Amino acid sequence: MSTTDPAEEALPADGGEEPPAAEAAVEELDPLARAERERDEHLDTLRRVAADFDNYKKRVAREHEELRERAAERLLRDLLPVFDDLERALAAFATADTEAIADGVALVHRALWTLLEREGVAELDPSGEAFDPHRHEALLAQPSDQPEGTVIEVIQKGFLLGDRVLRPARVVVSGGAS
Repeated sequence: MSTTDPAEEALPADGGEEPPAAEAAVEELDPLARAERERDEHLDTLRRVAADFDNYKKRVAREHEELRERAAERLLRDLLPVFDDLERALAAFATADTEAIADGVALVHRALWTLLEREGVAELDPSGEAFDPHRHEALLAQPSDQPEGTVIEVIQKGFLLGDRVLRPARVVVSGGAS
């Protein structure tokens, strides 16, 4: 003969709530309880997705900053030999050897231009072209035998990085015949 109460046998061993089958039966009878459970599940999913997205944004921002730092580090490392050449050119001033000074400055110019070309920089020479406000900066217009709006003199070179203008060329534009 058993000493346990038949009502205790119906309860789960953990002393908790109704068995899962009974809970499902109640939810089927109570659409509000089912809707609340679904709401809670969706809210939990939404919170998890929002946290994942926030973590993603932070990771991308951190990776972007690291990439920028590495790119700047590489460029600066490439500039150091040019700086060394410039120091040697300046040291030549102490000897007053004009040929050595000229050679040193030419060496620095060549080294720096090589570095810029390797990075994709190209010179923008608009001489004889039609003025383009996206690529040129007109400093003044003067009469000439060239058609109006033609670049007749480059005051300061412009530079491109691929198709993008790094610095527009500063130019004098023809104002047409006087």
